[in-house]
Amino acid sequence: MTGIDREFVGLPSPALGRAGAGGHPCQGIYYTPSGKKPKTAIIASHYNVDFSEHYMATRMAERGYGFLGWNTRFRGAEHFFTLDHALVEVGVGISWLREQGVEQVVLVGNSGGGSLMSAYHSQSREPNIRPAYGRAQVFEEALNLPTADLMIYLAAHPGRPEWITKTMDPSVTDETDPNSVDPELDMFHPDNGPSFTPEFVERYRAAQIERNHRLTAWCKEQIDAMSGGPARDRIFSMPRTWADLRYVDPTIDPSNRPTPLCYFGEPKHANYGVFGVGVMSTLRTWLNMFSLEESDCVAAKHLKRMDLPMLVVQPDGDMGVFPADAQGLFDGAVSTDKDLVTLKGDHYFVEPVDARDIVADTLADWLASRTVR
Repeated sequence: MTGIDREFVGLPSPALGRAGAGGHPCQGIYYTPSGKKPKTAIIASHYNVDFSEHYMATRMAERGYGFLGWNTRFRGAEHFFTLDHALVEVGVGISWLREQGVEQVVLVGNSGGGSLMSAYHSQSREPNIRPAYGRAQVFEEALNLPTADLMIYLAAHPGRPEWITKTMDPSVTDETDPNSVDPELDMFHPDNGPSFTPEFVERYRAAQIERNHRLTAWCKEQIDAMSGGPARDRIFSMPRTWADLRYVDPTIDPSNRPTPLCYFGEPKHANYGVFGVGVMSTLRTWLNMFSLEESDCVAAKHLKRMDLPMLVVQPDGDMGVFPADAQGLFDGAVSTDKDLVTLKGDHYFVEPVDARDIVADTLADWLASRTVR
C-alpha cells in the first residue's frame, strides 16, 4: 500500500487575524503519496463540518492524488457564517495548493459543501454573489478568487436554503414554543400519513416555503429595528428541523434508504430535539445561509456557470440527500463533460464495508483521463 505523508496547514485569512492563542483561522491537513508532490490535488470544504480528516483523504492519496481537507474559520460555528468570507478562505487553500506545484485543482463538494463549492466556482468565474443583508458590498477579496479545474459532487444537496426548507416542520405555529403544532400540517399525525397523498404533499411543501419566508421577514424586521442602536444582531433558535416527508415515506423520491429514519435517528424524536442544522443562528447569518430570498448558498444559480468537467456521486441509501438532488445537480450544470453515478452506501459511505474504497476507485477512474499526475 502506498505510504502517505500528512502536513498540517495553518494559514491566515484576509478577513481575520491569527488568534491570540496562536491558531490560524484557516486550517487543514494535506495528504500526499509519500515523498511525492502531486500535480493534481483535491480540496474539500464545508460550511461548518471539519473536513481535515475527510474519509476520502487517505484513499485518494493512496491513488496518487493530493487531498487538502480544508476548514474555513466557520468550522463548528455556522451560526456566524458569511458566504463571501468563506469563499475567500476556500481560496486561501487553493492558492496554497498552487504554491505547492499543483497544476490542477479539483473541488469536492461533499454534502452541504456541494453548494459551497458551486458558489466558489461561480464567483471565481464572474463575481455574482450578493452582499449580506444590510451591507453595501461583498468582501473585496471575494471579487478575485483563484480558479479551479474540475468539480466532484459527493452526496451533495442543492443548497442550504432548499435543504433546510424541505426539512423544516411547517406545522410550527409559534417559533418560541417547540411544542406548538398545527395538526393539519403535522407529518407525524397518523391521520396525515404515511403514505402521504399528493394533496397533502403539495400543502406541506407550500407551508414549508411559507415558514422560510416568514422567518426571513422576521429577521429583516429585527435587523431594521436595531438600526442606530449599539446591537447590530442577535442569536435566535429555530425549532423542529427534521421533518422532510421523505424521512418516513419511501414512496416519495424512492431510493434504498431506510425509513423511518433521518441523520439524527428516529425522525419525530430528532425533530423535537435540540440537535440539527440551523437550530441556532444569528439574524444576519440566517439570511445569508438559509433564506430562500436572500441566500446565495445554493447550487442552482451557480450551476449555470458550472463549465468544469463534473462528476456527481450519489449514495443509493442516503437518508437526507435524495436521487432528485443528484439529478438536479447533473441537469442544472452547463458542463458538456459530466457524469452521474449512483453507488451503494449511506450519506458518508460508512456502509457497506467496501463502500468508501469503491467511491475512491470511482473518483480515481474518472480523474485519470482528465488530470496530470
